[in-house]
Amino acid sequence: MLNLYPEILPNAQHRLAVDPPHELYVEESGNPDGIPVIVVHGGPGGGCEDYHRRFFDAERFRIILLDQRGAGRSTPLAELEGNSTDKLVEDLEAVRQFLGIDRWMLFGGSWGSTLSLVYAQTHPERVLGLVLRGIFLCRPRDIHWFYQEGASRVFPDYWDDFLAPIPLDERGEMVSAYYRRLTSSNELEQIQAAKAWSVWEGRCATLHPNSRVVEHFGHPHVAIALARIECHYFMNNAFLEPDQIVRDAHKLAAIPGVIVHGRYDMVCPLDNALALSKAWPEAELRIIRDAGHSASEPAIVDALIRGVEEVAARAEQISD
Repeated sequence: MLNLYPEILPNAQHRLAVDPPHELYVEESGNPDGIPVIVVHGGPGGGCEDYHRRFFDAERFRIILLDQRGAGRSTPLAELEGNSTDKLVEDLEAVRQFLGIDRWMLFGGSWGSTLSLVYAQTHPERVLGLVLRGIFLCRPRDIHWFYQEGASRVFPDYWDDFLAPIPLDERGEMVSAYYRRLTSSNELEQIQAAKAWSVWEGRCATLHPNSRVVEHFGHPHVAIALARIECHYFMNNAFLEPDQIVRDAHKLAAIPGVIVHGRYDMVCPLDNALALSKAWPEAELRIIRDAGHSASEPAIVDALIRGVEEVAARAEQISD
């Protein structure tokens, strides 16, 4: 089983101003002349982590990390103004042009798979390949599964903690109830709701309990951006048209792709990946039998590293 590559540090860090008030954090590591690949993080609002650099051979890849609007080291933290899917697609294009890249690979998981797919459907000529994990189509039923009823029956003990900040008479619309608190002028109410929202996701993300993942999701800096931005997107159907990603999957036909999805993914169930695979049969679907949702699970790490190498090889064949 393949493991993450050794730790590396960025060799360049950038601040890229886009629509006010947003300023994006962008970093580069690995080989400046290598195959360009951008990590498209989850959430929305999750931000990149240092270990994301380690899915790639630093001698062969020009590794780009981007914190999306309001996330991670981008500023202002947790900002909702001007934060929508089409703006994030524009930001990816702005980063590509800023770095002088003609075509690149996209490596995205969860919401990162959503955004990677929308970007690739909008700019297919700019995409060398897609390596996607934990497919999230952002359909109303996908949001309902995790935030209203579905995962609640698999993790009823964790669900009780998610319900706790919300009065009984508001629990019929959990996303709306959380949105009111996450956009409240009461900062204490905001952070309490954010931690409950984010920890619910962290607890459900792995097949086996993982305290490191839960602690990361519970960190106030992570939680406030993740919860506010996720809830903002889900209140707006992720700024997507009904079944948009599957509808437009034919635009991906010429793009090499690998889809990695954990059999026991309780955040984004496997039917997301199956629906995408049927609409995009040219991509290779890898169902990982002993994994959930998180990119840090060993079998997911192995499948993603293999996927990167395969998509890079196929992209090079097409270029030749």
